[in-house]
Amino acid sequence: MKTFHNPDHLLHAGRQEMFRGRMVDCHEVPARLDFVMQALEQRPLGDRLVPAVLDADLDAALASVHSGRYLDFLKGAWAEWVAMDPFNADRDALPSIWPMPNRHGFRTDVLPENFAARLGAFAFDSGSPLTRGTWAAARMGAACALAAAQSVAAGARSAFALTRPPGHHAGPDFFGGYCFINNAAIAAQALRSRGFERVAVLDIDYHHGNGTQTIFYERPDVLTVSIHGDPLTEYPFYLGHADERGADFGEGFNLNLPLARGTGFMPWIKALDQALDAAHTFKAQALVVPMGLDTFEGDPISGFTLKSGDYTTIGRRLADADLPTVFTFEGGYAVNEVGTNAVNLLQGFQMAA
Repeated sequence: MKTFHNPDHLLHAGRQEMFRGRMVDCHEVPARLDFVMQALEQRPLGDRLVPAVLDADLDAALASVHSGRYLDFLKGAWAEWVAMDPFNADRDALPSIWPMPNRHGFRTDVLPENFAARLGAFAFDSGSPLTRGTWAAARMGAACALAAAQSVAAGARSAFALTRPPGHHAGPDFFGGYCFINNAAIAAQALRSRGFERVAVLDIDYHHGNGTQTIFYERPDVLTVSIHGDPLTEYPFYLGHADERGADFGEGFNLNLPLARGTGFMPWIKALDQALDAAHTFKAQALVVPMGLDTFEGDPISGFTLKSGDYTTIGRRLADADLPTVFTFEGGYAVNEVGTNAVNLLQGFQMAA
């Protein structure tokens, strides 16, 4: 299995985030990726590569899942932030005002000139600091996802996009949940563009993949499935309910499997089997797995109770789908264990494939 890793991930290192009403040190830190790389060095699964994709191909991939005005904003956001106040160069940008679109007449079709207002127009939380290096890190992360999809499209059984910031909360024109560019959506669309008629995205992160769902919600060619903490109590709260089944041409092609806080491995794996059955019924020709590891029992911001050994079984179960598969690195904030858990899952997949 080839791993495409992001050498620019260190450029995105937030100082603090707003978490449950108070400022705390960021949970999404560079060490997350470093621990996975260390685990891959100890238990190699295949080549570890820096993605080499053409700028034109990467720009097209970004534009295939995100709006032009959103991408333009991300490209220039840091420069605008510093232009507001030179002292901003030493502090990250966090939104503080939101338009609440579709409610009470708030509009987002006309963007304000004020940077703080536009930052809020593209964000859905105040816990995702935008830093000096966010755009460069996120763009290279998209390159990892694209390279992984290209590898699978060329005949590889699987590939791993190891990058941060993560991606599955980022929507067509919004960021949040530590995510700015949706790497799983980049991979799924790249597979579609390279001849796979039906692609399934199976999100196993603790938190619902609201961005991925939004991107594909009206499409019948990409099945989106998410196993996650119940949004009645768990972030991102406003999407992820079981009755969200898709809309228009996409009706019936979105499946949410919310589970209660405290869920252990046996009910979780039962949900995974249900998800894989849905992919089989859909007749998926390829699989994208947003690989969140915050289902681990020691995760500081999540609530399932999976153990490190369980991830090997999960990898084997995913391999049973017998589909070309792209993995994208998503959540997992028990930093010391995230490398072990990631490689357990990938090794389980590779041994069973």
